[in-house]
Amino acid sequence: MSTLAKTDDRPAGTGEEPPDTGAGHTADDRHRLTATQGLAALSLDAMASVAYGPEAVVLVLAAAGAHGLGFTLPVTLAIAALLAVLVASYRQVIAAFPDGGGSYAVAKRHLGRRTSLFTAASLVLDYVLNVAVSVTAGVAALTSAVPSLYDDRLWLCLGVLALVTAVNLRGIVDSAKAFIVPTAVFVGSILTMIVVGLFRDAPVSTEAAAGHASALSGDATAVGALLLLKAFAAGCSALTGVEAVANAVPSFRAPAPRRAQRTEVALGALLGVMLVGLSVLIGRFHLQPVEGVTVLAQLADASLGHNAAFYLVQFATVVLLALAANTSFGGLPVLMGLLARDNYLPHVFGLKAERQVHRHGVLALAAVSALLLVLSGGDVNTLVPLFAIGVFVGFTICQVGMVRHWLRERSPGWRGRTLLNGFGAVLTGVSAVVVTATKFTEGAWLIVLALPLLVAAFEAVHRAYGRIGERLGLGRVPEAPRRCRSVVVVPVSSLSRLTSKALTSAVSLGDEVVAVTVAQPDAEGRRATESLRRDWELWDPGVALVELPASTRALGRPIVAYVRELADRHPDDRVTVLIPEVEPARLWQRMLQNQRGAVVAHAVRRDTDAVICRLRFRIDARG
Repeated sequence: MSTLAKTDDRPAGTGEEPPDTGAGHTADDRHRLTATQGLAALSLDAMASVAYGPEAVVLVLAAAGAHGLGFTLPVTLAIAALLAVLVASYRQVIAAFPDGGGSYAVAKRHLGRRTSLFTAASLVLDYVLNVAVSVTAGVAALTSAVPSLYDDRLWLCLGVLALVTAVNLRGIVDSAKAFIVPTAVFVGSILTMIVVGLFRDAPVSTEAAAGHASALSGDATAVGALLLLKAFAAGCSALTGVEAVANAVPSFRAPAPRRAQRTEVALGALLGVMLVGLSVLIGRFHLQPVEGVTVLAQLADASLGHNAAFYLVQFATVVLLALAANTSFGGLPVLMGLLARDNYLPHVFGLKAERQVHRHGVLALAAVSALLLVLSGGDVNTLVPLFAIGVFVGFTICQVGMVRHWLRERSPGWRGRTLLNGFGAVLTGVSAVVVTATKFTEGAWLIVLALPLLVAAFEAVHRAYGRIGERLGLGRVPEAPRRCRSVVVVPVSSLSRLTSKALTSAVSLGDEVVAVTVAQPDAEGRRATESLRRDWELWDPGVALVELPASTRALGRPIVAYVRELADRHPDDRVTVLIPEVEPARLWQRMLQNQRGAVVAHAVRRDTDAVICRLRFRIDARG
């Protein structure tokens, strides 16, 4: 019978539960997302990308001068078409894989284990980089408006990261509620700017760009296929985050797939309208990129004027860029939970807290992101070249996997869907190659190197769980339980109520109980041992006291040696070491303890096969 390499080492009584992604939810639905809340919690990355997606297209086309900028709208329309393909594809992914996981789940079922791990690795890297890029971009926008804060940008980044982490530890619903207003303000201001701009014949103001040097190339190149392809790939950075909804389907209220599909469509529609609308305004106002001022700021200036509305757009952009990291906090912990369920990450990442939050995944994401921020010094330009490569790899693999899905299922309309996903795979695959090639020397080589290393780490964890499963005999019928003689060893150092409680528990557990004390070699230690021996004889608890001589002041070694001696003399006996400890009434009082119990438990666990039982004696705060 084959071994199932899936261990369950979840601690009991922790207040956490393994993820429940089935039809029936064990947790209250109030801790899950509605469609509106899902849009706020999982779309911030995609929404915020309108602040840099159109600008990325313009900056590439600027190499061809003013003539090149005329291709901004056609390139954006191609990006919008790809967005429509991705939204349609991920709607199908949500329906076919309601347990979440997105590209990882598709690849696992249709493209094999190794491909699925490569997909998961690319998504993990992209989600981590998204946090770092979003936070640094938001702080960069803030320091551009308030230059005096520039030297403190790293601390500002870490502060924003701590805020987003704290909100997400409260649960994904709480994070969604907290970010609904910033999302609504940003989307509303961008849509208002687009509508007002469409009624303008000329820019109402150019004050934002006044005095700034033009970024147009003085030696304009020809507009060729390579330039357009590079602009398309650069603009596709606006599509990051589209997959987050499909990754986090279990976070939605029932019926989760339907709500997630609505969220995906709403996200695609809003993002598409904003991207195309901004590109139309760029052409309408004949906007040219300038150094030091974002394209979005110029558009707000031209459409709304240099007034309070202009600053509202800027402030909303700053806030949303900083909070766009929340998309990763909504998607990555769920993906890590699925990887943990499949034994590719430690099982602790599969645990859920009461509020349906993968707490360990949130904390791990925050820790790695903080490390990236520290290493980059809070500089967005250091991180941007690494961004978006992973998500394009995930897009491509997902599209290829869905093609195989339709070829196998052959459900009604499968031919059209196969063509749609195949076309999307070609577009995203080309984009992935172009983005990687153009940014390889700028730091993208780190991602190319990190992907196989992360896959190797997944494989190592899986092999470790496989070995554990083999030793535990998972998937096989175990031998019948049998009674064996039990010896309980109780370390003591003095007489007290704690000693009495420990021996009472020990005689209830074992056939034989032995109390042991470590006799320290110095004069003080010898006096303490003699005093304990006299008191023990007077008390006469009916349990033998064994003195264990120590050549040094080490506490654990003599006990370990004695336990090994017992195991060697009686190999069929079960040896249990019962360690009595005080549980203080106040948390701060733990600092007053000598930690002897922890030292003994660590030594016995490391060097023997004995069972360790730690008996807690609670101190009443009123006593």
